[in-house]
Amino acid sequence: MKIIILDRDGVINQDSDNYIKSVDEFIPLPGSIEAIARLKKAGYSVYIATNQSGIARGYYSEDTLHAMHDKLAALLQQHGVEVDGIEYCPHGPDDSCDCRKPAAGMYERIAKQAGITDHSDIIVVGDSLRDLQAAQQIHAQPKLVRTGKGERTLAKGEGLEGIPVYNDLADFTEQLLKQS
Repeated sequence: MKIIILDRDGVINQDSDNYIKSVDEFIPLPGSIEAIARLKKAGYSVYIATNQSGIARGYYSEDTLHAMHDKLAALLQQHGVEVDGIEYCPHGPDDSCDCRKPAAGMYERIAKQAGITDHSDIIVVGDSLRDLQAAQQIHAQPKLVRTGKGERTLAKGEGLEGIPVYNDLADFTEQLLKQS
């Protein structure tokens, strides 16, 4: 089974250091919706795993988060596809949960939902070191995009040995589908 787990903010939609707090602020990155559609049509299962500590911080509600995901679903529906699932961590950095990346709880739940025991077949696309660290914890294949916090992650340079870098989700998708 071919599974791809995408981070949300900075990979699918624009990111902000001030958090994405409303449906209006949820703005897809150029080519990201089409890239997800291409992956789905090529037979990949596509999941999203996203830290959403803005909920714990009181910046927005879970209802608002679901409305953002409804907007994403509507955009994908225009291409005749939908994601296979969305996992999110509503906790803050001090909540000691098992789901907030760099912890791998969300990735493990996705693997379990998909019936995957060999995590080495899972591809994880993220824009921050914590996305990649969570992937490495479960022995998945981490991939970095330059969008969102990707350039900052690259500039720091730590923990990136051997991790492929792509301009954005569309570039990743193009390269992956060429190899298939």
